[in-house]
Amino acid sequence: MAGIDSIQKDLYSLGSPEKAAFLSRFFKTGKGQYGEGDLFLGITMPEIRSVVAKYAYLSISEWQALLISPYHEIRMASLIGLMKHFQKSKKDPTAQKQIFDFYLTHLDYINNWDLVDVTCRDIVGAYLLKQDRSILYDLAQRPHLWAQRVAMVSTWYFIKHNQFSDTLRIAELLLSHSHDLIHKAVGWMLREVGKRDELVLEEFLDTHTQQMPRTALRYAIERFPESKRKYYLSL
Repeated sequence: MAGIDSIQKDLYSLGSPEKAAFLSRFFKTGKGQYGEGDLFLGITMPEIRSVVAKYAYLSISEWQALLISPYHEIRMASLIGLMKHFQKSKKDPTAQKQIFDFYLTHLDYINNWDLVDVTCRDIVGAYLLKQDRSILYDLAQRPHLWAQRVAMVSTWYFIKHNQFSDTLRIAELLLSHSHDLIHKAVGWMLREVGKRDELVLEEFLDTHTQQMPRTALRYAIERFPESKRKYYLSL
């Protein structure tokens, strides 16, 4: 476990109290907020990625052990390390399944939007590309904010392969969600669909615009010309 101690030491050494205070506010760690109680060291994403690259030799189990850290940036390093292992394991489906299963059984530690968004597409989405995807619908209907965001954002991997149906169906499931972070995720993924096939996005909007939270709609139509944006906002 010397590698775990060493990577944590390197991450601690990069911490900045000023940045930690800013990140604590930015990621809403106050009482009653979505990131309540999370702790930050004050490390930037480029710094985290650089440290992860230095410790590419760590095993899957070592990266997994880091996920229980109380510090946000160490959990991010853990998830990026696991994502890199997943990507290198294309010829090892057992290793990929191990990482996928671990990811979905530890969502309580993947507990902010950046942790989800940086990693779920290339672990959950990538694993499910050629698998049964019913787990995403289970995640979308759990009373768990981060499980729901994983369900939505993981479909980004399918969008990259011009497969839109799961994105659209999960977006429908989450249209009535109460949280702004889900509205943003829904709108973002719909916008990604539109980048690939604008007609598919327009067909979805023609059916659902009046049900959509304003935030989700604004995200979805962000790339439209002004006249088309005004049209959908007027419905």
